[in-house]
Amino acid sequence: MTKTILILGGNGRFGRNASEAFRRAGWAIRQFDRSRDDLMQAAAGADIILNGWNPPYTDWASEVPALTAQVIAAAKASGATVILPGNVYVFGRDAPARFDEATPHRATNGLGRIRIGMEDAYQRSGVRTILVRAGDYIDTCASGNWFDMILTKKLAKGIFTYPGNPDVPHGWAYLPDLLRAIVDLAEMRDQLAPFEDIAFPGYTMSGNQLCAALAEATGRPVRLKRMSWWPIRAAGLVWPMGRRLAEMSYLWSKPHHLGSAKFDRLLPDFRPTPASVALASAIGDNVNPDKPVMRADTAVMAH
Repeated sequence: MTKTILILGGNGRFGRNASEAFRRAGWAIRQFDRSRDDLMQAAAGADIILNGWNPPYTDWASEVPALTAQVIAAAKASGATVILPGNVYVFGRDAPARFDEATPHRATNGLGRIRIGMEDAYQRSGVRTILVRAGDYIDTCASGNWFDMILTKKLAKGIFTYPGNPDVPHGWAYLPDLLRAIVDLAEMRDQLAPFEDIAFPGYTMSGNQLCAALAEATGRPVRLKRMSWWPIRAAGLVWPMGRRLAEMSYLWSKPHHLGSAKFDRLLPDFRPTPASVALASAIGDNVNPDKPVMRADTAVMAH
């Protein structure tokens, strides 16, 4: 019997990779269009609702609680399992370096508190939910995230721009790997707890390590240049997105990694793509100095 997944936010980087991964695995794909579709009707008969909706940072406070309530209501009515992409915002500035299901959610900033409220709502709802938490995304094409918008934007000129302390470890997730793991978890959803919080280990690399890996991938010298935050902080006085970006800047200088124990227990046969292969895939659009890049004001770097 064909399994059906309803994908919310199918045009975003997460939703696009989800569509590809679930289609390859033989699932029937339903794409939700917020301009014309009714969520209750679209969710009827679906086995999975994948919530890839991600409003801009500036709209989180006004939109995330309402969107969360809508997805929970649709999942209750249809009996579908919700798959939710989690990030590391919930832990806060003073959290330990390892992020996993046992790490307390103690963020005190606005965006972190919104994510805490969202996750709590799913856990309290009784809806079967699989939350897969990951670090910053590495995509297969330029999609308006930190990796392509900032870090590798000037890679064709031999410059790697890093927005934090380049000596501390930082968590990364290659989207095809992340979605491949999510497909596996979706297939075994009936064996999981009603609410699962699963950290996706991905790659852990400092800025210097990532710079060296990119030099190897491009076959040319790459120089690390530190990004200054003061223009964004200054612009934040009148630019709401700048305030939100600055709010999360601590993650670029806070050592962290995604714990692997639970993931390895659930998916012991999972084999990640080598980081060198993932990076070579990701920088294809950023090694040609004549290729235009996406402007920052047309993209949302959050995930």
